[in-house]
Amino acid sequence: MGEIGILSQLIIPFFGHDITINIKVVVMTWLVFGILIVLGLFARHKRSILPRPVQALGEFIVSVLYELTEDALGKELAQKYAPLVCALFMFLLLSNWVGIIPHLEEPTRDLNTTFGLGLIGFCIAHYAGIKTKGFKAYSKEYFQPIFFMMPLNLIGELAKIVSISFRLFGNILGGSIIILVVSYLTFSLVLPPFLYAFFGLFVGTIQAFVFTMLTVVYISVQVK
Repeated sequence: MGEIGILSQLIIPFFGHDITINIKVVVMTWLVFGILIVLGLFARHKRSILPRPVQALGEFIVSVLYELTEDALGKELAQKYAPLVCALFMFLLLSNWVGIIPHLEEPTRDLNTTFGLGLIGFCIAHYAGIKTKGFKAYSKEYFQPIFFMMPLNLIGELAKIVSISFRLFGNILGGSIIILVVSYLTFSLVLPPFLYAFFGLFVGTIQAFVFTMLTVVYISVQVK
């Protein structure tokens, strides 16, 4: 995992305001995209009834996530949103794992990344709700159980973005801080390798799965 606090930033003036771009996060994000594309090409190359390890792993991940999506959304909606769910999980999984490699940093350790993903899930969930129920029926739900509850219902929906994004961001950043502190205390001799594996692989996998399933649940709530 990369050193905390060392950021490569690009500042772009925009109508009197400065837009700060974290170059390291952008590079790490595109690195994850590149790895996903390469893995996808390997998984589909020379597909056979008796799959090779990469193909078998890809089929396992897709089948499990498709079944979970189908259980939550139904067969028809699962065909539409399961590819999104699979792509989201794979991106989060590799984003959380990439920090295990020395000098690399998890894109999910940046709040902009997790907040952006939370916002995407929020927009997709409400789009699915409007498309499934119609705008009129969808809008009425904000005035339940009585009309003046609308502001609270709206705040509750917006709070979901904050909750899901800060949950992932906090866990990944918290793991990095723990590793950094313990590394200085033990001179990187004993515990850090174990902590790298624990937070990078185990916690990273759990957090990717939780974030993905929460997104599925948000979609399910809006369409039912």
